[in-house]
Amino acid sequence: MLILYRIVHCGMMRVEGERGFQMGKKEFLRIRRNLGKTQIQLAQLLGISLKAIQSFEQGWRNISVHIERQILFLLAMKKLPRKNSRPCYVIRKCSIETKRNCPAWEFQIGHLCWFINGTICQGHVQVSWSRKMKICRQCEVFRSMLG
Repeated sequence: MLILYRIVHCGMMRVEGERGFQMGKKEFLRIRRNLGKTQIQLAQLLGISLKAIQSFEQGWRNISVHIERQILFLLAMKKLPRKNSRPCYVIRKCSIETKRNCPAWEFQIGHLCWFINGTICQGHVQVSWSRKMKICRQCEVFRSMLG
């Protein structure tokens, strides 16, 4: 498998391979620290072993999509002020038709649009996590969570 490393916003390194973009070890470690969790505490929260956390942070093991989603969700729930946050469909100025077909509007979770598959971003339904995250990482809704 061909693996390329790319520097993206905020100096974070992302791994780009056959599966698209994956969370890198530096980003994983930074998020764990932002959550204020030890490796043991994060392992318990994610329901995985301490060895897995250590492997992610050392770069010995790729961070799977479900772990990436879970850790980003935890960060969002800690960081985002839900009462005062503007939903994605307001920020992106989506049409009424787009809103009606988008799960972020249907479930009124526009601050978590990046977490839900099937959202309509850039005029298309996003079904693949890796493709979706490539778009989301450029969006101010997602970036506001990262700080």
